[in-house]
Amino acid sequence: MSISVAIVSIMNGDFAVAMLMQFFFRLGFITLLLCSSSLAVMAPVLALPPPEDTPEEVLRTQIILEARSPINGEPMSAREYAELEARLEAERRNVAIVPPNARNIINQLRLRRTIRTFFPFLLR
Repeated sequence: MSISVAIVSIMNGDFAVAMLMQFFFRLGFITLLLCSSSLAVMAPVLALPPPEDTPEEVLRTQIILEARSPINGEPMSAREYAELEARLEAERRNVAIVPPNARNIINQLRLRRTIRTFFPFLLR
């Protein structure tokens, strides 16, 4: 916008006004360059975490001594948590065992479904 004003001023014969406008245009451009270069230098500094923040590498090496119950979320010690996990794992292993004839039927149905995938015209 200032260049067009300077060109109009030159056409009207106001050479001093045109030079003044050109000076301010250059001054603004130089100021813009200086500000942008100073921001580019400061950008990495702005991205640093606060000094009181503990690095993730340090947090990974710390041993966690407190835990929460997976059942109700209550705080518990590490020993209680290990006992609860062992008890829950033992309960998972004691799942009701499927009778052999039911297991055989389930396997046959799975085999039939697989065969029908490749040969849909069979086993109608």
